[in-house]
Amino acid sequence: MNLRALTKGDAAVAGAAVLLFIASFLPYWTVECKGKYCGDTSTNAWDSVLFPVLPSVFLLGILAAVLILVQRFQGQAAANRQILGLRLDQWGIAFSVAALWTAVWALGGGLDGIGHGFGAWLAVIALIVLAGASAGGQLIPVLKTPLVTDRPAAPAAFPAGGYPAPGQPGQPGQYGYPGPGQDPSQAQSPAFGGQPGGYGYPSPQAGQPGQPVPGQPHDLVAQQASAAQAAEAEAARQASAQQAAQPQPAPAADFAPFWFAVPAPRQLAPKDNPAGGPVGDLVPGTWYLAVEQRGAALVAQLQDGTQGVLADTSGIQRG
Repeated sequence: MNLRALTKGDAAVAGAAVLLFIASFLPYWTVECKGKYCGDTSTNAWDSVLFPVLPSVFLLGILAAVLILVQRFQGQAAANRQILGLRLDQWGIAFSVAALWTAVWALGGGLDGIGHGFGAWLAVIALIVLAGASAGGQLIPVLKTPLVTDRPAAPAAFPAGGYPAPGQPGQPGQYGYPGPGQDPSQAQSPAFGGQPGGYGYPSPQAGQPGQPVPGQPHDLVAQQASAAQAAEAEAARQASAQQAAQPQPAPAADFAPFWFAVPAPRQLAPKDNPAGGPVGDLVPGTWYLAVEQRGAALVAQLQDGTQGVLADTSGIQRG
């Protein structure tokens, strides 16, 4: 799955899990002991003396974050996948709340000279963030926004230094446009090897078609040119008649690739089999490239190069 589909709520869940893991190695209990015969005055959650604090608080909270992120990475393909009637993210929410409940109750009690260390309080803070982000990830608008919303650059219609766009004047001295002080007939044309003449017209040299040859009458040259033009016109007329006799399909509308974003998560169908299973997911906040139009549908391309058919194009935002 595309990592750009992660939301700020998912980032908060992952950060809380990391913070909870770090807290498990910090002192959970501290003992006030003064004197040279005092030994270790603190212990962390990995000490067997504190069992079952480790599995019921720390490991349960980390497991909750893993279930939520795994469900998120699977995307729409796991939307209806359930275990004992609940999805993985729903199990994660329940585990995070249970871990927070246990951690709060574990703060009670204590003896004289024995108190909770920094690890216990940091665990409670991490579990509050974890439970809040997991339960409110689909309710709070801030947590639903994408983590990465950068917009890619628009696709170049022409290569660098290439042909000018329609309606845009060319640069002097490039691709058939004359440079400063240059005769337009001497402009360089890349399509014909950069030979003088510009735009494919042959240079005014002896022996070129359409140019008089020394010693040849001008009227004979004109007759040959007229005969060639008449033959071309007759061939074009016959070709037009044959095309008119055959049914012609409706011409496809001109299409130019463009960037777009979807207002809600949507799936891409295979290009060759639109009725097949999804080949990718489109998520809000990410820009995708439309490379082809098929009626009302679009052929979209993901960041990894995967292409598929987007049947539902309602409400899309063009870049």
